[in-house]
Amino acid sequence: MSVNILAIGDVVGQSAVAFLRKKLRPFKKLKAIDFTVVNGENASVVGLTPADAEDIFSAGADVITLGNHSFQKSGIINYLEDNRYILRPANLSPLSPGRGYGEFETRIGAVRVINLIGRCGMDFGPDSPFFEAERILKSPSEAKITLVDFHAEATSEKAALAWHLDGRVSALWGTHTHVQTSDAGVLPKGTGFITDLGMTGGVNSILGVRPEQSISRFLGEAKRVPYAEASGPSKFEGAIFEIDEKTGLCLSVEAVRVTD
Repeated sequence: MSVNILAIGDVVGQSAVAFLRKKLRPFKKLKAIDFTVVNGENASVVGLTPADAEDIFSAGADVITLGNHSFQKSGIINYLEDNRYILRPANLSPLSPGRGYGEFETRIGAVRVINLIGRCGMDFGPDSPFFEAERILKSPSEAKITLVDFHAEATSEKAALAWHLDGRVSALWGTHTHVQTSDAGVLPKGTGFITDLGMTGGVNSILGVRPEQSISRFLGEAKRVPYAEASGPSKFEGAIFEIDEKTGLCLSVEAVRVTD
């Protein structure tokens, strides 16, 4: 027997959240999805509010993961403490609010989800995701299925952690760069991997925001305004990991994209 795990890339903006509410549950039914993890850290374009998180859960997410914008919205701090189904990167400071991993009882048994952040190209200094992953994997767990959202900039760092954990976690996927990669597959010892899931947001955008805003940054324009989500049609991108229930190892990976 096998189970289907759906991971969805970074949600960017209110229209992206609305698109998930419209499309996610029918897609889960079509693909017989058993468990869904959504990276929601940009649902408010930069950061996440409790209201956005509740909308993502209502849309069909079982667990929400975050990244480098975890604490961007002040209202999220207490929410992270109160709701165990939302995770921030585990290798941030131990003084950070919330939790970086969790074990969840589901109809397919216990599922462990770990959220980590990379160190290459990030603007603050988290602890090593490699050492933190080792520490977490040594902790007691009833889960045969372990899933890792690695929120990182460098493709090499994502691949290195996946190969380092090959055979010890069911699946590891990358988030943060918002561009879906073409390398979805199963590593030699049975860990499913994709360098980046992609994103949920505007099709006609640069990483989910209005193209003119991103272009102005690269042109060096002095006037800066807060990023705004792109208008027009939306999409969500991610991957489906088929996991063997007995071994917890991945059997196949399928990159997915759903559009208007």
